[in-house]
Amino acid sequence: MNQRQTNHLLGYPADARLLIINADDFGMCHAVNDAIIRALPQGLLRSTTLMTPCPWGLHAMHFLAQHPEFAFGVHLTALAEWEDYRWGPLTSKEKVPSLVDKVGYFYNFAQMPEFLAQVQLAELEIEFRAQIETVLAAGLKPTHLDWHALRLDRRPDIGELMLQLAKEYGLALRVRGRAWTEHVQSQGLPAIDYDFLDSYGLDLADKAAQYAQLLRELPAGLSEWAVHPGLNNAELLAIEGDSKHVRQSDFDFLMAPAAHEIIQAEGIILLDYRPLQVLWRNA
Repeated sequence: MNQRQTNHLLGYPADARLLIINADDFGMCHAVNDAIIRALPQGLLRSTTLMTPCPWGLHAMHFLAQHPEFAFGVHLTALAEWEDYRWGPLTSKEKVPSLVDKVGYFYNFAQMPEFLAQVQLAELEIEFRAQIETVLAAGLKPTHLDWHALRLDRRPDIGELMLQLAKEYGLALRVRGRAWTEHVQSQGLPAIDYDFLDSYGLDLADKAAQYAQLLRELPAGLSEWAVHPGLNNAELLAIEGDSKHVRQSDFDFLMAPAAHEIIQAEGIILLDYRPLQVLWRNA
């Protein structure tokens, strides 16, 4: 399937420049929730993804229940990055022992090689289903699945599991890498045409200028930016430390009028995952 097939499936001309801006980590903490809740009505941020196991996941779910106009996905979560701020599975730990460390939390980011080497796919499926089912049981209507922090190139079977779950639950799926894009698109399913941009990969120096340049250079086809807005208050700084300002700079970008002006001038079309979900569901 050629690179412009997604445009065709979505009803846009081949040269249309389509962009999904998604806020990852909704539910991680209050500082992140507050930033996402403030940014969504501004219109640049078109969707978010929910981390149900996190301490502020319920708060995020209550907001989404009250605001069905905002699209959101399920941010499948099996890692907890920080040593002093942790979370664990929704499933009873006795049922998913390969997902938790010695003290019963998800593995942290530094332990990912160890985690990926020993995690049992069947147990990961139990937990991922629990996270999806928790959202559905609350009466919420997610649009897609994506994942939190996992390096799926090291475990392609986990990617296949997510693809299976997306199809089963009638959801779209975020993909990453040329091989995965082609794999999904070869099945007649819409997916982003390029690796999604992870805002943690951008240089913090003059980040607003980087975002402006990326918008002006956005290629034809469907792109996705995974941004991580948050507010640099005492809570977030205690979690991430004062050397990490990714989240505040992402929030500043989402709230700045300049980005809207560039998008309008460049003719970029902002989307969320809802039109993709329709096609996945009907495939």
